[in-house]
Amino acid sequence: MSIELALYQPDIPQNTGTLLRFGACLGVPVHIIHPTGFTFSAKTLRRSALDYLDAAELHEHASFAAFDEFRRAHGRRLVLLTTKASLSAYAARFDA
Repeated sequence: MSIELALYQPDIPQNTGTLLRFGACLGVPVHIIHPTGFTFSAKTLRRSALDYLDAAELHEHASFAAFDEFRRAHGRRLVLLTTKASLSAYAARFDA
């Protein structure tokens, strides 16, 4: 089982850059689902991604529909996490 991280319409470049750095360090591909709430560029991510941006495996998708098509074509399972959930991510079962 491999894990990939998808960010749906991220609003904050610092958080996005941090998660790209996380992906680069752990070998986790990161998917950005547009539109973003900021101009998505290496310049806006430089401070938070540090020198890891070039090492990150980054995939951009124009919309959730485009991401979902990619996901299904590659047989990827989708697990959604939100701060609004009634069940904590720590209490959830993630086995298929």
